Amino acid sequence: MPFVVTDSCIQCKYTDCVSVCPMDCFVEGPNFLVIDPDGCIDCSMCVPECPVGAIYNATDLPATLAHFEQLNARLSRQPGWKPITQAKPPLPGHEKWKDVADKLPLLEQPQA
Repeated sequence: MPFVVTDSCIQCKYTDCVSVCPMDCFVEGPNFLVIDPDGCIDCSMCVPECPVGAIYNATDLPATLAHFEQLNARLSRQPGWKPITQAKPPLPGHEKWKDVADKLPLLEQPQA
């Protein structure tokens, strides 16, 4: 099962995970990262790199976050969402969003 990025990443977009991914399967939107499930080899190298604990194996997703599996798959194919292969600084103001829960309503999706 692929790994999945959940809403803890929204408004923070830490990219430490990107630098350790051997398959370059992270995809970047305006304020969120997702994992392309077709590229993920289930290595789990990204999990300990996430400072907000946003990455789960799909089989371990809490029921309240299960919808993120489909969201990652859908967004990884969206026009305007681009592969990211190198780490970069988190979003401005990331510190104030780090411990905020239920950030899905804040997800930005670029227009095609």
